[in-house]
Amino acid sequence: MEYVQERIATLHDLTDPVPDAPLADAAVVVPMASREGGSAAADRTLEVLSAVAPGEVIVPLRAPETEVAGIDRWLSGFDLPLTLLWCNGPDVERLLSAEGLDGAGGKGTDLWLALGTAAERAEYVAIHDADTKSYTAAHVPRLLAPLSTFGFTKGYYARFEEGRLYGRLFRLFVVPLLRALSGVHDAAVLEYLSAFRYALSGEVGMRAEVARAIRADPGWGFEIGTLGDAFSTVGSEGTAQVDLGTHEHEHRSVAGDSGLETMADGVGEALCRVVEDEGIAPEYDRLPDRYREHATELVRAYAADAAFNGLDYDAESEREQAERYGEAIAPPGADPRLPAWRDAPIHPEEVLAAAAADLDAVR
Repeated sequence: MEYVQERIATLHDLTDPVPDAPLADAAVVVPMASREGGSAAADRTLEVLSAVAPGEVIVPLRAPETEVAGIDRWLSGFDLPLTLLWCNGPDVERLLSAEGLDGAGGKGTDLWLALGTAAERAEYVAIHDADTKSYTAAHVPRLLAPLSTFGFTKGYYARFEEGRLYGRLFRLFVVPLLRALSGVHDAAVLEYLSAFRYALSGEVGMRAEVARAIRADPGWGFEIGTLGDAFSTVGSEGTAQVDLGTHEHEHRSVAGDSGLETMADGVGEALCRVVEDEGIAPEYDRLPDRYREHATELVRAYAADAAFNGLDYDAESEREQAERYGEAIAPPGADPRLPAWRDAPIHPEEVLAAAAADLDAVR
């Protein structure tokens, strides 16, 4: 058991705490894709959340029209004050298109739509995924309780199951890329990003004013981009990370449209955009080689850690993955981020009205 502090406040699971938290004044955002609707993991998550009893639950859903009514009926069976936002419904898409906000839709877009409503309805906002097999009633209180002192919280956890280490995109891509950048640039934002023990976790808490400041990346860069906006809004002193134990949830393949390689493209672009926002000019011609050097060093350390704990570890496979992830390191392209809600050309009530009309049409 350890209790080491980082550049940001680190709140440890030393006594299996379920702290007092402002649940009645909080909105919990639980994003879902169609495959999660009615799944065993999502069902259990919402059952546990019913016992937690937050003031509001908002489910941003991305699903085909033919599946929405069934998911809506399933969600209505939980004892929760729940609002369903069908994020790719026709009226919602028309609303976004009319304001030029209809870029590549994805989880980040869905979270942005939900954050607007959450920040209007509650003083505090928490986000967590629906597919976590190890979800407990402590998660939301742990994310919310520190918000009396901090403006932003981030969950962290160990990713190992079935006798193997997971969390590959973070371990093999984000960490060595940050080390490669920090070896050349002395910058507070790099210290900040490097302090997170699991920077790609989907579990965060924030005050409503911070939620209104998030410029959401519509795709795989949402988590890293959110950290960039948290840094510029509340800084290291206003941030805490919270121990959520050990997580078990869906694993992705390396290749494919939703695989880790594709995710690396979005994560890498978002990370580079964050550091450029803070005035850093990475040497993109040399950065991939520096990244691979650090990744190779880390694979050696992960192999030792796995052996120490009696876990299976394929060092060659991890080196190959790092080699492939290095292809994602390049200057960021056009900025795809959605505007912060405090600057948005639409109001959350417009989103709610459009989503309600879409649901009425399929019910």
